[in-house]
Amino acid sequence: ELVFTDLLGTCLISPVVLASYARNQTLVALAPERRVCIYFAFAMTFFSLATMLMLFAMALERYLSIGHPYFYQRWVTRRGGLAVLPTIYTVSLLFCSLPLLDPEKYVQYCPGTWCFIQHSQTTYLRLYATVLLLLIVAVLACNFSVILNLIRMHRRSRRSRCGPSLGSCRDGPGARRRGERVSMAEETDHLILLAIMTITFAVCSLPFTIFAYMDQTSSRKNKWDLQALRFLSINSIIDPWVFAILRPPVLRLMRSVLCCRVSLRTRDAAQTSCSIQPNANK
Repeated sequence: ELVFTDLLGTCLISPVVLASYARNQTLVALAPERRVCIYFAFAMTFFSLATMLMLFAMALERYLSIGHPYFYQRWVTRRGGLAVLPTIYTVSLLFCSLPLLDPEKYVQYCPGTWCFIQHSQTTYLRLYATVLLLLIVAVLACNFSVILNLIRMHRRSRRSRCGPSLGSCRDGPGARRRGERVSMAEETDHLILLAIMTITFAVCSLPFTIFAYMDQTSSRKNKWDLQALRFLSINSIIDPWVFAILRPPVLRLMRSVLCCRVSLRTRDAAQTSCSIQPNANK
C-alpha cells in the first residue's frame, strides 16, 4: 500500500512539473482559472498526508505486535488490515479538501513550478503542519518503543538458560546457540530498518513544520518554502527504497555475503602465514 501510494503520487504530480519546464511556463499559465496550480497543491497535500498516515499505521502495528502481542493477536485482524488503505484515503481526502472551498488559499511559489497552501492562510496551514507534527511524534514514539522492546528481548534471551525440563534441552546447547544467533540477527535487522526509517521520516518532515510556523517574510528570506517542498517530496521517494533495500531478508543476505568474504580473507591470511613459517624455518 505504501509503495502504491508513493508511486501514484509520483505519477500524478511529476508530469505537471515536467510539462511546466518543457513549455517554459508557470503552473498558473498552463491552464485557465489556475486549475493546474490547484490540482498540484491538492495532490501534494493529499499524498503527503496519506503517506504520513500510512507510516503511522505501520509504526502502530509494529508497536502493538511487539509491545502488546496478546491485544494484537485478539483485535488486529486481516480484515482490519485491508480496511486501512480506504480509511486513510478517506480521511486524507476529507481533510485536504477543506481549502477547495476557497481556491484562493492555494498560491504559486517560486520558481513557478509548484503550488501549495498560501502562507498567509496560517490557520489551515498550521493545522495541517500540526497534524503532520503529531504524526511525526507518534511514529517516533512507536519506533523507539519497538527498538527498546527488541533490546529488552535480546537481553532476556542472553540471560536465559535451559530450564530443568528435558524438553527444553532436547536439542542440545549447540542448536540452542544457533537459534539464539539467528534470533539476534533478526532483531538486529529490524533495529537497523526501524532506526533508518525513523531518521529519514523525521529529517524529511520537520522542515515543512518549521516553514508553517515561520513568519512569511523570514521564510521567503531564508527560502524555507522551497526547502520544505524538496524535503517533503524526497520523503515519498526514499520510503519505497528503504523498505525494498533494507528489508530483513536483504540485510541477512548482505551480511552473509560480507561474512563469507571476511572469512575467506581470514582463511587466506592464515594459509599465507602458515606457508611463510616453513620457509622461514628453512
